[in-house]
Amino acid sequence: MCKVKAIVGLGNPGPKYAETRHNAGFWFVDEVARQQGVQFRPEAKFHGEAARVSIDGNDVWLLKPSTFMNCSGKSVQALARFYRIPPEAILVAHDELDLPVGTVRLKRGGGHGGHNGLKDIIKALGSREFGRLRIGIDHPGDRNQVVDYVLKAPGKLARQLIDDAIYEATRYLPEIVSGDWERAMNHLHAFKAGN
Repeated sequence: MCKVKAIVGLGNPGPKYAETRHNAGFWFVDEVARQQGVQFRPEAKFHGEAARVSIDGNDVWLLKPSTFMNCSGKSVQALARFYRIPPEAILVAHDELDLPVGTVRLKRGGGHGGHNGLKDIIKALGSREFGRLRIGIDHPGDRNQVVDYVLKAPGKLARQLIDDAIYEATRYLPEIVSGDWERAMNHLHAFKAGN
């Protein structure tokens, strides 16, 4: 498993969307930046905000696209091209309707599962081989309600469970970044916040 060189958090820019479920990926990279004591800075050439961190001696870029979710690939491609980062060395953190609140899963490759951010990244990179950190937000139960649901803020308890799952995932970042996914997966896939 190759080392992770970039962690991309998916979300929509601006205060209107800051607390919405679709921004769970932003919440993850914000927590990583907070723990590392770094600030995101606007980077016009990457169409987003970026920060550089060192995780267990590995240099990693954190990226928050400011292109809006459906055009996330433009930002990811710009960073990847500039630093010559292959898709396999990118981890994308995103909200996941198919997982319960309070859970987080690691996955390498695969489809987009209807997630517009992932769809655009696959198209821009010409590859599905990037890693995904899937942050559970629950499903509203009816696919016609999905758009409305992801663009609303979770309730207080649900947000706490999501934050707890995000924090748990950050504890395994050294393993994830160094490519030791098995250990991280074994733990995270058995974890459920609130239990």
